[in-house]
Amino acid sequence: MFSVLDNPAWHALNSKHKEFAIGTAQAKRYSPDIVSFIGFETSPDPLDPFMKAGESFFIIGDLPPLPAHWEMQHNLVCLQMVCEQPVTLDKDAPVIEELSDSQEMYELVTKVQPGYYLPGTHRMGNYFGIRQEGKLVAMAGERMRLDGLTELSAIVTLPEFTGRKYARHLITHLVNRNLAAGIIPFLHVSQSNERAIGLYEHLGFVTRRKISFYLVKKRTAQ
Repeated sequence: MFSVLDNPAWHALNSKHKEFAIGTAQAKRYSPDIVSFIGFETSPDPLDPFMKAGESFFIIGDLPPLPAHWEMQHNLVCLQMVCEQPVTLDKDAPVIEELSDSQEMYELVTKVQPGYYLPGTHRMGNYFGIRQEGKLVAMAGERMRLDGLTELSAIVTLPEFTGRKYARHLITHLVNRNLAAGIIPFLHVSQSNERAIGLYEHLGFVTRRKISFYLVKKRTAQ
């Protein structure tokens, strides 16, 4: 079952996220307003007509030979972690609400972790947040969705509200919600983010493998 996570964007675009897929039978991309991920069976070449000159996007997994006018700009090595057991709820958990204001969500993530979350990313799954005095200060949600698997992402807290276990509460909520529905949650975290890795391990996540997010750009001059 977990083998599909070696090529998560491809399998998401061929299952739960078909509605966001643009491309061919051999290679697909997410709509550009949703997320900058592409996926393919063996080669990304068929996607070239669907990528704009100057556009940057991510290949997740193994890096194949690229079209001559594509260039790899950065390699973010992540741990891919899965959680198969419910997490014990904390007695002091704050109120967690389902979010619907897409602009509010986009502004929060952009302040804390810019670059991965786009104005339409909220359409990929369900997002939940915590407020203080009416202000959204922490959130987390679902990104790539495959048959029986959901990626947790956009796990952010405003710097002035860190240390209050908000990320822990939100992840617990998402893990238990998905497992109750028969869906196994997984996530990706930079291998250098020791603090986050420690939290995920404490909550029951187990590292499945290392996986790269390759930032690729289609050059304007071919």
